Parts: sequence; C-alpha cells; structure tokens
Amino acid sequence: VQLQASGGGLVQAGGSLRLSCAASGRTFSGNVLGWFRQAPGKEREFVAAISWSGSSTSYADSVKGRFTISRDNAKNTVYLQMDSLKAEDTAVYYCAAKLRGSPSSNAPDYWGQGTLVTVSS
Repeated sequence: VQLQASGGGLVQAGGSLRLSCAASGRTFSGNVLGWFRQAPGKEREFVAAISWSGSSTSYADSVKGRFTISRDNAKNTVYLQMDSLKAEDTAVYYCAAKLRGSPSSNAPDYWGQGTLVTVSS
C-alpha cells in the first residue's frame, strides 16, 4: 500500500486547511485510514482515524470538535478537514493505514510521507 498525502501549507491561527491522502497499490476493503502528526522535538501522535464504512471515527482529545476525518472509497482517499487551527497544531502530518480493525491510535500497518502544516499565531 502506498499513501500520498497533500494539502499542507501555512495558515494563520483560526484558519482552515484540508489534507488529502490517496492510497494505491494493494488496498483492501475493510481497511482503516487515519492521520498522525509529529511536531518539532516531539514524538509522533495520533490525530484521527476512520473505518472502512465511515460510520466509526476516533479523534485525539486535542482535535475533537475542530478536525473532521472522512473518506471516499471510490477514490481510495482519506481527508482531514482542520478548522480553528492553533499554533500547537503545527506539525508534519502523516496518513496511515491498517489492513483491519477499528479506528484507534494503535500503530498502523503502513505510513505515507508527511505533509507540513504550519500555523502562525
């Protein structure tokens, strides 16, 4: 499975960005897609995940109510809509895939390359 993330950039605090991640290769139905992030000098942390059907999602407490994860299985793409961005959201965002299971912060089976999000205060 290859994961290609895009949509990062520079935004002012309070603004919005939408990240996209396209999956290719051996994509299996039933997979869970998600996002993690890594801020400078910090460990990588879970952000959000979504089930194959889209009916189940999981979010880190720090982004609940501000970020929304969604997916389009016809396009093998997962999205992360980020609203009310804060300076502390600045990080490299990585998309990730698990072949099975439920949306959670558990380590995925595959990682994509990161896309940098910078929020200026």
